[in-house]
Amino acid sequence: MTDRLGSRPLDRWRARLGLFRADINRHFVRDQQRRASQGAGPIERAYYDYSGPLIHKWNHYLPLYDRYFAPYRRRGTPVRMLEIGVSQGGSLQLWRGYFGETATIFGIDINPDCARFDGFNGNSVRIGSQADPNFLRKVVEEMGGLDIVLDDGSHFASHMKASFDTLFPLLSDGGLYAAEDLHTSYWRNFEGRYGSRRSFLGVCKSLIDDMHHWYHPMGQRHEVVRNDLAAIHIHDSIVFLEKSRVTAPVHSVKGSVEA
Repeated sequence: MTDRLGSRPLDRWRARLGLFRADINRHFVRDQQRRASQGAGPIERAYYDYSGPLIHKWNHYLPLYDRYFAPYRRRGTPVRMLEIGVSQGGSLQLWRGYFGETATIFGIDINPDCARFDGFNGNSVRIGSQADPNFLRKVVEEMGGLDIVLDDGSHFASHMKASFDTLFPLLSDGGLYAAEDLHTSYWRNFEGRYGSRRSFLGVCKSLIDDMHHWYHPMGQRHEVVRNDLAAIHIHDSIVFLEKSRVTAPVHSVKGSVEA
């Protein structure tokens, strides 16, 4: 969650909006207790039992991770995951515990201090900008491929778009691209505003149009996903985009019409 200057404007905005008032924190604790008693998934349980380096997550993300990451855990081959934004290194530990020892887990951050997490518990950290295509390609080459991207980086609209444009084409077939904290798409400090087409939420809205290009004359505006975007799952402040080859839809008729 570091920005181009290495500061944390997202935390300042949250504080300004009252998103971390003591009463809300009490609700978070209550949510934790409720989840723990109602069959939480493995990522939720691991998060609530966690005691390592700092992790900062919205509680409602946790069951969504369980939903969308589970197929990669079950598939029988080691997953290759890249997280944009290392911060205090805690979430890398969460993914390591979830995907296991054989997974390739990399994190990138623009803050040089994050280099201290490189090699910890088998994870790798590289220092560079998420908006630098050459840097991103080198990281993916070092990883030997890419199955999951989780963008929890600067949250600046231009940075998120640059990362997506570079990394989505590099995802394996059947890969997953996730981006967090999309409420920043409404905040001018993050190059966003309500109704903006340039925010990452705005990009996702136009990607929906591209998915339906069969039915309108405007074609596909985003070349990086041309016929490779199978699904978009948008939840509060987080999106999951599934990559797989898409062919023209067909329809058919079954049964008979009775006279």
